Amino acid sequence: MKNNVASGKAGSTETPVKSDGIPAHELPTSRPQGALEPVAFFDDAMPTGVTVSHTGRIFVNFPKWGDDVKFTVAEIRDGQTIAYPNQEINETDEQDQASTLVSVQSVVVDPADRLWILDTGSPLFKPTEFGGPKLICINLDTNKLIKKILFPQTVALPTTYLNDIRFDLRRGNEGFAFITDSSQKGSNGIIAVDLATGESWRRLNDHVSTKAEDIQTFLPLVEGRPFLEHKPDGTIQQCANMGADGIAISSDGSRIFYCPLGSRSLFSVETDALTNRDFSEEEVAETVHHHGDRGGASDGLESDSEGNIYSTNYEHNAILRLNYYNKVWETIVYDTRLLWPDTLSLATDGYLYVTANQLHRQARYNRGKDLRMKPYTLFRTRVNAQPVLLR
Repeated sequence: MKNNVASGKAGSTETPVKSDGIPAHELPTSRPQGALEPVAFFDDAMPTGVTVSHTGRIFVNFPKWGDDVKFTVAEIRDGQTIAYPNQEINETDEQDQASTLVSVQSVVVDPADRLWILDTGSPLFKPTEFGGPKLICINLDTNKLIKKILFPQTVALPTTYLNDIRFDLRRGNEGFAFITDSSQKGSNGIIAVDLATGESWRRLNDHVSTKAEDIQTFLPLVEGRPFLEHKPDGTIQQCANMGADGIAISSDGSRIFYCPLGSRSLFSVETDALTNRDFSEEEVAETVHHHGDRGGASDGLESDSEGNIYSTNYEHNAILRLNYYNKVWETIVYDTRLLWPDTLSLATDGYLYVTANQLHRQARYNRGKDLRMKPYTLFRTRVNAQPVLLR
């Protein structure tokens, strides 16, 4: 072992010491696992979602959580973020929220290689209004909007926070989408959307599997510290108090996997139960399966064509994979640069993409002091797997 020599005479066999008298040694540290490759850097607003088209185009989004967001959806071109599909739609019209983007939480390329934009309609987590929460489809060949689905306020409630989305294009006439509602202050659940008719409905509304656990049963540790928010009135609140967040679809489309942000558990529900309007809430709930503890809490899920499930792990700067064959979690990546891994996107090039946005270092979680250090980063790691393309 090589020592950091701070003092001592030449030729001395004594252990070198620092000025404070403590022996100087190179101390062991944790080792990274897996190969994490930076793809893009962000020096302005913090990103959440990422998705990659079948031809390799990369799209990201920036929700309006307090940063100066110049555009809420962007394409990465030659290392630069460019407003997408154009700057005009990214300029919010408060008088007609349905006509423009408000605050986008997620972007996802579907099995037909179209880009879907999931607009929360909830900047700063404010109550939603009709026309704000919506789902927009962009034709990537023409970069034009080809479909817009607005959610009624019985589906996207005033408290709703639309979080992430997955697709099965084999169902119905044009396919179905499945969206998590991760609301902090209201009901949580999963929203099913018929892409042909635009109809949507809520499922597992406030079911225990879609709710965050309370501070008595779940205390996440991020960078070695309890992830708690200290309120001005002296009360302490669980920060990871959002419900159903990450979502993935099984390789055969039979089940939807999901996880609350404030939980280490993974759940799944039968897709048929979500899409069948004749099922009662009790009948849907009967198809829910608890897949156990993931070894850490997650903000994003993904799946591959072999049946494996991937999960970010914001407590341990890691990405894990639930092996389809032995049902055991294994580490794909562990790296201290992976500060709050948020969204996962498996691309057709065999890489798994992930955003690291330092969400936990925001001022609201650190007694008013913003501890984030730019740039935020988009990484990827090769997993030699293919995305689930149900079409």
